[in-house]
Amino acid sequence: MTKKMSMSTSKTSLVLFLCQIISALDVPLDLSQPPTITQQSPKDYIVDPRENIVIQCEAKGKPPPSFSWTRNGTHFDIDKDAQVTMKPNSGTLVINIMNGGKAEAYEGVYQCTARNERGAAVSNNIVIRPSRSPLWTKEKLEPNHVREGDSLVLHCRPPVGLPPPIIFWMDNAFQRLPQSERVSQGLNGDLYFSNVQPEDTREDYICYARFNHTQTIQQKQPISVKVFSMDSLNDTIAANLSDTDIYGAKPVTERQPVLLTPTGSASTKVELRGNVLLLECIAAGLPTPVIRWIKEGGELPANRTFFENFKKTLKIIDVSEADSGNYKCIARNALGSVHHVISVTVKAAPYWITAPRNLVLSPGEDGTLICRANGSPKPSISWLANGVPIAIAPEDPSRKVDGDTIIFSHVQERSSAVYQCNASNEYGYLLANAFVNVLAEPPRILTPANKLYQVIADSPALLDCAYFGSPKPEIEWFKGVKGSILRGNEYVFHDNGTLEIPVAQKSNAGTYTCVARNELGKIQNEVQLEIKDPTMIIKQPEYKVIQRYGQVSFECIIKHDSTLLPTVTWLKDNDELPDDERFLVGKDNLTIMNVTDKDDGTYTCIVNTTLDSVSASAVLTVVARPNPPFDLELTGQLERSIDLSWIPGDENNSPITSFVVEFEDALHEPGVWRYQTEVPGTQTMAQLKLSPYVNYSFRVIAVNRIGRSQPSEPSEQYLTKSASPDENPANVQGIGSEPDNLVITWEPLKGFQSNGPGLQYKVSWRQKDVDDEWTSVIVANVSKYIVSGTPTFVPYEVKVQALNDLGYAPEPSEVIGHSGEDLPMVAPGNVQVHVINSTLAKVHWDPVPLKSVRGHLQGYKVYYWKVQSLSRRSRRHIEKKILTFRGNKTFGMLPGLEPYSSYKLNVRVVNGKGEGPASPDKVFKTPEGVPSSPSFLKITNPTLDSLTLEWGSPTHPNGVLTSYTLKFQPINNTHELGPLVEIRIPANESSLILKNLNYSTRYKFYFNAQTSVGSGSQITEEAVTIMDEAMASRQVDIATQGWFIGLMCAVALLILILLIVCFIRRNKGGKYPVKEKEDAHADPEIQPMKEDDGTFGEYSDAEDHKPLKKGSRTPSDRTVKKEDSDDSLVDYGEGVNGQFNEDGSFIGQYSGKKEKEPAEGNESSEAPSPVNAMNSFV
Repeated sequence: MTKKMSMSTSKTSLVLFLCQIISALDVPLDLSQPPTITQQSPKDYIVDPRENIVIQCEAKGKPPPSFSWTRNGTHFDIDKDAQVTMKPNSGTLVINIMNGGKAEAYEGVYQCTARNERGAAVSNNIVIRPSRSPLWTKEKLEPNHVREGDSLVLHCRPPVGLPPPIIFWMDNAFQRLPQSERVSQGLNGDLYFSNVQPEDTREDYICYARFNHTQTIQQKQPISVKVFSMDSLNDTIAANLSDTDIYGAKPVTERQPVLLTPTGSASTKVELRGNVLLLECIAAGLPTPVIRWIKEGGELPANRTFFENFKKTLKIIDVSEADSGNYKCIARNALGSVHHVISVTVKAAPYWITAPRNLVLSPGEDGTLICRANGSPKPSISWLANGVPIAIAPEDPSRKVDGDTIIFSHVQERSSAVYQCNASNEYGYLLANAFVNVLAEPPRILTPANKLYQVIADSPALLDCAYFGSPKPEIEWFKGVKGSILRGNEYVFHDNGTLEIPVAQKSNAGTYTCVARNELGKIQNEVQLEIKDPTMIIKQPEYKVIQRYGQVSFECIIKHDSTLLPTVTWLKDNDELPDDERFLVGKDNLTIMNVTDKDDGTYTCIVNTTLDSVSASAVLTVVARPNPPFDLELTGQLERSIDLSWIPGDENNSPITSFVVEFEDALHEPGVWRYQTEVPGTQTMAQLKLSPYVNYSFRVIAVNRIGRSQPSEPSEQYLTKSASPDENPANVQGIGSEPDNLVITWEPLKGFQSNGPGLQYKVSWRQKDVDDEWTSVIVANVSKYIVSGTPTFVPYEVKVQALNDLGYAPEPSEVIGHSGEDLPMVAPGNVQVHVINSTLAKVHWDPVPLKSVRGHLQGYKVYYWKVQSLSRRSRRHIEKKILTFRGNKTFGMLPGLEPYSSYKLNVRVVNGKGEGPASPDKVFKTPEGVPSSPSFLKITNPTLDSLTLEWGSPTHPNGVLTSYTLKFQPINNTHELGPLVEIRIPANESSLILKNLNYSTRYKFYFNAQTSVGSGSQITEEAVTIMDEAMASRQVDIATQGWFIGLMCAVALLILILLIVCFIRRNKGGKYPVKEKEDAHADPEIQPMKEDDGTFGEYSDAEDHKPLKKGSRTPSDRTVKKEDSDDSLVDYGEGVNGQFNEDGSFIGQYSGKKEKEPAEGNESSEAPSPVNAMNSFV
């Protein structure tokens, strides 16, 4: 759950704007103006009689006003009282009480007057009263003897103080007395008991009165209360009456409600508008009544209604006339109800509708002062001029009074005065001063020049132009120094001169000019407006759930205007982070280490700049395993069941999903806790099934999503009575271990299943379908019994019954067992083999009679082995293989046989004891198959036209070899295959000489063997015939001829000249396109010479700086590799294209582009290169 808050700058701007409106009404203090009261003491001023009395009266005006005071309606001459002084340049009085004065002597009604040549302003009537905290009067308090269940009121009756004291009840140890629906304090300070209980007996009920003004507490004498219960009251009466007296006291009886306060069925209450309305109803009764409040004919006001003192007090704040009406309280218990109606009337002291405001006029202007107020009853309005009732004040022809309005026409400078409006009714009064100041002043702009305003984009911009002038100047705004006047809906022009741009954008930034003019002059002022980007939280903290002792982080990544400096503050639950080193505040995150339960709460990231503030919140929920349940209680004890209840522990913010109940049997397995049951997490009680003769203790474990709680404390122990067993042993079996016995086994009962002492087992058996009577034996402390002397593998009926000292368990069910098995007596007969192919055969047999199996038939085993290979008569080590066929199968498949071989097999039956005798060996043979590949193929003795092949026979001939097949074909330089030649070779051969082959040619050979079934897999090899020695010698001789060396030198010289020309042209800024010129001319005289093997000499481009090479061979793949430079002058053709004919003529061809050519000749008339042929062997 993530919450986001934003503190808008518009609220701040609105406050600023309101302040500007107020300041715009102020007359600059360097101009003449009547007095204005700026500060005064409250109307009802309660003072501490131990301290000096300070009565405030501050005013401003031009010239500065003088001050005077009246006391109780007459002039107060402060010069005649040494205890009274007036502060310099102020009207504030200081009455010196601390040096001998008495506060009571200065009680009264004071009023201050501030006066100068333009008028007089007066303060409110200030009533001075010293606070009082009198002592309680001494009184003798009798003890209160009360019968249990009766009501009781302990009266406080505090002394009358000023202001009234705060009442509370405490005991001798200064501990507040506990209050509840039954016992509570009323608004008058009395302590009300709806019904008393024995625990109310005490001797120190003390009422305290705290007088806050004097910081004193007064204490009433302790009150004693003794509550008599019915039993003690009967004992007391019996001790004081004779036997013949009839005595008795009724037991505590329930009573229907009776109101203790207010009394009667109805009452009235008057409250003033704006105050807090408090209505109270306290009732007696048993059981304690519950109070409910309603308003007849209406609803209680929402958001202003509160219930206090256990709903005995109805509180409505800020009441208005609409809250008048009948309020009913209803007290109800099981026996009935009582109600009381309080009729509420809301009156109102005067309150302003329109208070008079200061009026600044120029000579000859008109104006009005309006004074309108309301109240209940409606207040009367009276006017004063300079503190004198207007009826007797000096006349002013420009003034006319019309009820709550004074109209001024064609005022002159002598019309300046201060007027007081008084609105009063029986509940109070309002007094307001408002001056009329007649001035002739040219405009003034009070806002500082070139003031800079910085505003967040999309927020309101308020540009101030505080002004003064008389007559009132007109205000105009311009953007820029010489811009046009601002008009239109995008601007708001306020009466105080402020220009508002409701939604400021970046385009609104700049200079604004304010012009103020009246008939006496004109003035202007410039202000600057800058628009800033808003601060944003682009990655807000997110709701986190973390386990206790884990680590959690909240992110708060922000984006802000680059000219604003943000500050990031983290709060927890709207308060500062705890002073704890586990809280790590980073640049854009908050990390909490080793989280604990107290870290649970709402975390808020607040980002502040000088212009705006944004915040985002996220909730951290700390979860953990639940706390263990507590207060386990056993109820409803029966022989076979009991009720267990508990109180859940704290779920630690993860709901409890279930409760696991475990038990301990202290009688049989002390210290071992076993699972009993599990109930949903909404239940706090479980009905548990019990077993007899168990000393139970229970504990409960709470489970939530995080895990299991610690176990609760164990419950009290509960021992159940003994009984005969309810159940018999489980998993009863009868299985023989020897051919002549029967082993009966069972799973013994656990201790708590025994149901009583003396647990034993009655073991019974009889041969199925043979014996009518059971043979039985009783055993104890064992879980096995062996019956000896049984026939081999016959069925038995077996049962085991539990018993103890109190009797037998119910009759057990019977199970079928068998006595011990013996090895089978007979081998399978009529074994037949059907050979399917050279590697697979199918075997058949007749089943063995079940009686001869002498045990549980588990299946048949087929033993088979290879005797010899029919193609090789030599014998080898015999390895027998076994295949098992489960159940009563009578056939099976034998896979993986070797072809052309002789096999034997036999079949045996298998039971739980082992294998029976083998059937007679059955011989079968597998037919021939295809042979494996020859064991090797070697090619030796290469000559110019022949190769010798040698091979070995197949490792697995799988039959009689009939022949070998040889296939071969030549491979050219590009690895293309030539025509395929096939030769049949007799099976008794092991070598062959191939003749009439091409010299210096690579051949690929394929060789395999055949039987009558077909050809086997082949083996491949490659080999090369050697080259003609005469040809090789002749080509070497050519390379050493003088004319050939001279030609090569000429070509090298020509290449050097071309390189020099290229170098010169390149230094001059030009380029020599060697490649293009070569392609265009292709002069054969500048081509290098190549031998028949490809390249005789290679030229390396200038970047490689490699020397010319002689006798270079082609690479092993018989291709010439391309050099790196694309501008090389020596890109020659490859392969056989650059060769000499037999007469020595050069037939090479220059190529501008390298291409891969076959390194060996195809089957053409041209003789292959002997050099290439030699390379084939490298």
